[in-house]
Amino acid sequence: MAFILILFPVFIAIVALAIPSNRYRPWLLPVTACIHTICTFIALKYPEWGFKTSWLTLDPVSSIVLISITLLFLFSSFYAVSYLKNRNEQSNRFFTACMATFLGLISLMIWSHHLGLMWVAMEGTTLVTAPLIYFNHSKKSIEATWKYLLVGSVGIALALLGTFFLAYSAIYAGFKPTLDFNILLEKAPFLSKTWLRASCILFIVGYGTKMGLAPMHAWKPDAYGEAPGITGVILAGGVTSGAFLALMRMYQICNAAGETVFMSRLLIFIGLFSMATAGVFLIDQKDFKRMLAYSSVEHMGILVLGLGIGGPALFGTLLHIISNGMTKGILFLSAGNIQRSYLSKNTSQVQGALKQLPVSATLFLIGFLAITGSPPFAPFISEFSILNGAFLSGHFISGGLFVFFLLIIFIGMGKTVLQIVQGTVPQASEKSNYRDTFSSTAPIFCFLIVILIIGLFLPPPLAEMIRNAALFLENK
Repeated sequence: MAFILILFPVFIAIVALAIPSNRYRPWLLPVTACIHTICTFIALKYPEWGFKTSWLTLDPVSSIVLISITLLFLFSSFYAVSYLKNRNEQSNRFFTACMATFLGLISLMIWSHHLGLMWVAMEGTTLVTAPLIYFNHSKKSIEATWKYLLVGSVGIALALLGTFFLAYSAIYAGFKPTLDFNILLEKAPFLSKTWLRASCILFIVGYGTKMGLAPMHAWKPDAYGEAPGITGVILAGGVTSGAFLALMRMYQICNAAGETVFMSRLLIFIGLFSMATAGVFLIDQKDFKRMLAYSSVEHMGILVLGLGIGGPALFGTLLHIISNGMTKGILFLSAGNIQRSYLSKNTSQVQGALKQLPVSATLFLIGFLAITGSPPFAPFISEFSILNGAFLSGHFISGGLFVFFLLIIFIGMGKTVLQIVQGTVPQASEKSNYRDTFSSTAPIFCFLIVILIIGLFLPPPLAEMIRNAALFLENK
């Protein structure tokens, strides 16, 4: 099953490069997504059918990430058909191929229990998502692409150095060098504490750059601002979740080595700092695509904050991987529709969206309420669980700051969103003939249904999976 999930999307990418039709090529993405989704649920239902090696294993934690990214890609793939149909002025060959390749590479990272192989897969996602950012072929998009590649490459290089330090911590302790996660977890109590701590810092900085944690988030506002909405979904819900999985691997090793306190302090600090940074830049933000970028910075901060708190907050942290990804699908796709209609992403020109695009604007407003932790949506459940975990574990200051930053961010985003959806459509601004269609809004409704289901009634099988993953994270 692992080979199908990893190699089939890559095979489809090769097929996409060979197909000459710009019209039919995008349909390869839904086909790939449907097969990937079916195989994913088979692998989860019948783990004994999977192909297991010491390097490729689907454990409880990676299962949560796999579910999130599989659903994210499934709904986005159907939106991609509609989006690329309206962008027939240029070839979608490389866009389709890169989307499919991304799915294969992120699946490889999720299944990988070898930290070197995991790093290779992460670097691969950087390379294949860069053309997705550049799809508009504008001066700003190429600038955003280069910034994404340069900053991301520096980050992933630091992550590689941290990986080497981790291997050296085993050598220093007298063991054979290895990057096998299971062996490192077993030998963790005997690893060199100095080299392990150095590795931990580099992991947080390196993979934190890929997540877009402050202050390593410099690439994110430009990349999210200039990329198509569907690319934003892939970056905000896909690449970031893969990078967070790498941090969870390091968390497990540090926990087994007795260095939980050291890593937790770093994670809590950088999580709160990311939320504070997002709050500052969200106040009076005029560009609603950049607003979503800083919202992503905030929610990556929430994830690492929950991981740093640990214990009772881990359930909410793992649930937040799914709830954040699904909600970002609503926001980025509806924002993309609004931008295509107004030919702008600035609130000075984008107003009265409820009148011009009633469906997309309504979904955008609902997405804002969901992502800021309003009930009855999934992010409310996951964020409340993290907050409850903070207070239960005695992190009262962190919990208080968490609530304060959520309030600031709600106010900042609310001002921008209300400017967009309310009021009258500016007559002087340039607009296109694009309007809501079933194919461009139905996938967004699918994201909405998922976060409503989780928010109103968390399915028992999913709740059990998350509980098992939380126990696995703590090596229990």
